[in-house]
Amino acid sequence: MKNNYLRIDKNKNTKLIYYIRNISKLFLPSFFYKKKLKTLLNKIEKTGYIYKRVNYYNKIESSFFFDKNSITIKNFQKKEKKKTYYFDLLEYLRYFNSNFKISYLFGDITTIPDTPSLLKSRPIEGDNQNSILMKLNKVRHFIFVDDKIRFEDKKDILVWRGKCYVEHRVNFLKQFYDNILCNVGQTNPENNFKNRWQKEKMQLSQQLKYKFILAIEGNDVASNLKWIMSSNSIAFMVKPTYETWFMEGTLIPNYHYVLLEDDYSDLEEKIKYYSTHIEESLSIIKNANEYTKQFQDKKQEDIISLLVLKKYFENSNQL
Repeated sequence: MKNNYLRIDKNKNTKLIYYIRNISKLFLPSFFYKKKLKTLLNKIEKTGYIYKRVNYYNKIESSFFFDKNSITIKNFQKKEKKKTYYFDLLEYLRYFNSNFKISYLFGDITTIPDTPSLLKSRPIEGDNQNSILMKLNKVRHFIFVDDKIRFEDKKDILVWRGKCYVEHRVNFLKQFYDNILCNVGQTNPENNFKNRWQKEKMQLSQQLKYKFILAIEGNDVASNLKWIMSSNSIAFMVKPTYETWFMEGTLIPNYHYVLLEDDYSDLEEKIKYYSTHIEESLSIIKNANEYTKQFQDKKQEDIISLLVLKKYFENSNQL
């Protein structure tokens, strides 16, 4: 099931319908969700796949206690501004007792909290069990495309557009801004680099005309990776260091995406190689497309999200 929010660029979600739908849900009585939770959880097919994902997002396997920064669901609803992170978390919290406590962090989280907390992103390496992933800010991050252009008909060039506030993005543009095998540039409305490496913005539909699209981490994950992997282009990236609900840590190099050296020293070589080795390229595209399909089943995504929270409340001795 594809995202179906109203779109301006037909490949990108806009927030108008998103907010209308979520604000309207605030008027539904709480007992509606409590009753629906029982129905949903009773009907699920308890597959190994479902629980494998639940346990990937929520790695806590023993009881824990909250610190002083915890908050009840009831107070969460009063405290937080009604923005995308709020609505995405509330979508599933509202199924549970409003007196249950939670700990959560919004934004681009790159460290591991001291208390098990609900958040969007976490480091892939290390003891990250206190970072419990939820599908947050999905109107921006979970975009999938219906790409009609065959890989063979695309340009043999790597494309990228994005904001350039972090050092590793700056270093990439320093190396490849003028490279004939690349069409890359920053699109900061205001920046600290006096318009160096600046290029015009490109809609997703324009970027899809290229065989290769760079996925480069910003503050946390590369937000464009989801739609690249649903297209007929190939994601080029270094090994990811952060992950979200998309489970970037499970992606297989040169199977789901083309792996680059951390210093991008092999970028030109890889562009030339995958421009001519069409069968290998098509295989990567097929694998990537299959991977993204699991996130497009809304009913399944709802069940997994609810089970992640159920496990969270059980291990905090509330359920």
